[in-house]
Amino acid sequence: MKILVCISNVPDTTTKITFNSEQTEFNTSGVQFVINPYDEIALTRAIEITEKDGGTVTVLHVGEASADPTIRKALAMGAHDAIRVNAAPRDAWFVANQISNVANGAGYDLILMGRESIDHNGSQMAALVGELMNIPSISICKSLTLEGNKATVDREIEGGKEVAIVETPFIASASEGMAEPRIPNMRGIMSARTKPLNVVEAVAVDTLSEIISYDTPKGRGQVTLVEADNTDKLVELLHTEAKVI
Repeated sequence: MKILVCISNVPDTTTKITFNSEQTEFNTSGVQFVINPYDEIALTRAIEITEKDGGTVTVLHVGEASADPTIRKALAMGAHDAIRVNAAPRDAWFVANQISNVANGAGYDLILMGRESIDHNGSQMAALVGELMNIPSISICKSLTLEGNKATVDREIEGGKEVAIVETPFIASASEGMAEPRIPNMRGIMSARTKPLNVVEAVAVDTLSEIISYDTPKGRGQVTLVEADNTDKLVELLHTEAKVI
């Protein structure tokens, strides 16, 4: 089984988000970056599959050299080798094209990734890459089991569960429950230093979107207390301030 796992380099969840003075770029000063948590789930499941059935796990990241420590952590977790597309990941369309360019013709049986990145929360990548590669994609998967070239995938849907059976090759995006992320051990950390990390240049992709500026959510306002029997005042505030009626 030849598996490709796509990983993102995202700010740690405890990071305080700030932007430059023009609000046009994320301020990376002092920020600790980590593997996107959902991608860690996908990576762990890929490693489990190859430990049971044999095969290789390659991690793929679209980003600059600053992400190499994150990629090395993925190798320390148990991936066999890594590829970094040397370009800033400007948007989902750009990244999806880089992934499909690397994966097309490379003979991967399975492509795994997280359901979304915790910085942008777009949930677009699996579908975009599947369309570009013309192979099935299944999003937000809670479990994945393989028997030969057939996989059974469980997805949560409103009011129940959906079970899909699909033949390889296909793409799946992982959600909570597919696997429990691993903590690299000392042996894995040491071996990661010598595992291959291949850097390839990006292919040209048309720019379809542009970020004009960023902003943080507005702070919470003060709470207005209304006497329980003063319904007229409550209705007035809901209409004029909360604007919900």
